[in-house]
Amino acid sequence: MSANPRIWVDFMKTDAQRRLILTTLGTIEDLKKQGIDLHEGLRLEVYSDDADDRGNRDDLLAEGIVYRDKEQDRWVLEIDWNAIRHASDR
Repeated sequence: MSANPRIWVDFMKTDAQRRLILTTLGTIEDLKKQGIDLHEGLRLEVYSDDADDRGNRDDLLAEGIVYRDKEQDRWVLEIDWNAIRHASDR
């Protein structure tokens, strides 16, 4: 697990390589609030709001490596989509 705080992401915002885009407003605000500066190779733990079948909060979690997409001039996070889990799975 990453030593960094969890950063909010939108799992629906991906690039053509299925990497999470880290330049959405909510992600930028969370990075700023946490005092995290992105750089190549940084490991991040990310989350997105979700709920269980009863409506209780059960965030989606993932870990990945930050890359700079030079063509699109933005930061992205490469994750293993098969390793996404819910917070309650721990």
